[in-house]
Amino acid sequence: MEAMRKPILDIDERPAPAVWALLSTQHLFAMFGATVLVPLLTGLSPAVALVTSGCGTLAYILITGGRIPVYLGSSFAFIAPIISAITIGGIEGAMIGCLFAGLAYLLVALAIGGFGTGWLMRLLPPIVVGPVIMVIGLGLAGVAIDMAMNDPTTKAYSSLHFGVALFTLFVAILCALVLRGFFSLVPVLIAIAAGYLVALAAGLVDFSTVLDAPLFAVPDFTVPFVTHAPVIDWTILAIIVPVAIVTMAEHTGDQMVISKITGRNFLRTPGLHRSLAGDGVATMLAALLGGPPNTTYGENIGVVAITRVFSVWVIGGAAVLAVAFGFIGTVSALIQTVPTAVMGGVAIMLFGIIASSGLRMLIDNRVDFGETRNLVIASVILVLGIGGAFIQVTAEFKVAGMALAAIVGILLNLLIPGRPKALDPDAMFKPIEHRPAG
Repeated sequence: MEAMRKPILDIDERPAPAVWALLSTQHLFAMFGATVLVPLLTGLSPAVALVTSGCGTLAYILITGGRIPVYLGSSFAFIAPIISAITIGGIEGAMIGCLFAGLAYLLVALAIGGFGTGWLMRLLPPIVVGPVIMVIGLGLAGVAIDMAMNDPTTKAYSSLHFGVALFTLFVAILCALVLRGFFSLVPVLIAIAAGYLVALAAGLVDFSTVLDAPLFAVPDFTVPFVTHAPVIDWTILAIIVPVAIVTMAEHTGDQMVISKITGRNFLRTPGLHRSLAGDGVATMLAALLGGPPNTTYGENIGVVAITRVFSVWVIGGAAVLAVAFGFIGTVSALIQTVPTAVMGGVAIMLFGIIASSGLRMLIDNRVDFGETRNLVIASVILVLGIGGAFIQVTAEFKVAGMALAAIVGILLNLLIPGRPKALDPDAMFKPIEHRPAG
């Protein structure tokens, strides 16, 4: 039984070069669609986003001492604020706002480093953490289904696209359950390849961008004091910086997910203050080069969960590939030809695994839903988070989704009588036990 809990590759283990390349490529595919989608929606450069995503991940790995296997990509939370900021002060002004958002991360990290995380465990028992983790996964369900079911050009339902997505999902499930040895490490990559071939046969792949793309191209960086003179606009700061509150809550939730998956308490070692600092530095680095703010990616956490490959070397390899592909126009264009239906099929499983990790936390910690207290807290968190409830703070800023659900869950846990004694964090994040099918 104990052997089933062991990872295929642990955090500090480095795979052989050929295996390393394949495992890192799998993570590259997992993050690619979302990472380039944010700049496409905001008017920023996708190539710059790839470079800053890779550089930010490498900086994060360095700051956390190579102990947390997560990838950082473009944050969806900043899409609307960046669009608003660009209309006020252009891309340059928006990037200054993003720079200060990263600085907010560092200030919060400094505060946590001074006061420790013991208080955090008292605020976040399993009855709060488990449902919040479920919200992270299920909150992305709509994104996965939209990618799987709809034609990206018309935004309307397409049976062809949905069929390709379901085929990709079926291959991913089959690979995860049946494959053994090396092939069990890359089920997502195999599923994407299979789905791509079916999409190609169905006429869903467009190679025109690949044919027109240059082999080598320097991304269109936006660098203060090099391409422009930075100007601080307080209106832009008011629009962008408060979003950091939401993304820091999401960051904490992702740390809980990866802690649960790997059986380590990353909130204590290397510490939430270090992981927040790494995220903040990554966001500031992106802003200095003209890329969107970074955040830890649920897609890649899902890959870690399903493969049990915890190696930070693999994550670092994906970061290096992302930087390289940002400069290789042909390769970058080729990856962008992967249809959204294919990525949607894979996302259905990956996002679901995140949600299941939250459910498993409740089971492992024997949370009793026969107690009305627990039932109320979990129910409110799930409905607020998945239902998309929000509180409009100002015209530009609102607390919504997972952040609001987490805040309400914490308050309910503190206010409703019968709060249990805080659990040992190491017991709270003990490894998920993997059992073979059948």
